[in-house]
Amino acid sequence: MADERNEGMGGGAVAADELRLLIERAERLEEEKKGISEDIKDVFAEAKGRGFDPKAIRKVLAIRKKKKEEYQEEEAILEVYLQTLGMI
Repeated sequence: MADERNEGMGGGAVAADELRLLIERAERLEEEKKGISEDIKDVFAEAKGRGFDPKAIRKVLAIRKKKKEEYQEEEAILEVYLQTLGMI
């Protein structure tokens, strides 16, 4: 019965080894991601300690990820909306 299940998975022990390796790889990457997240948190804490605004830094990071034209279009639309609402 167990042999039938393994055969359906593409070769028994080979498939199990491959699956185990993929899972272990994903686990290692999750650990790395956790470490990187903690490092990023430390950078923002350092920035705050030096008098910088972490929210503003996050905004700058988000803007830097965008193409210049994309950012300019978003800002133009935002300005139109704010003017329409009488906020600027």
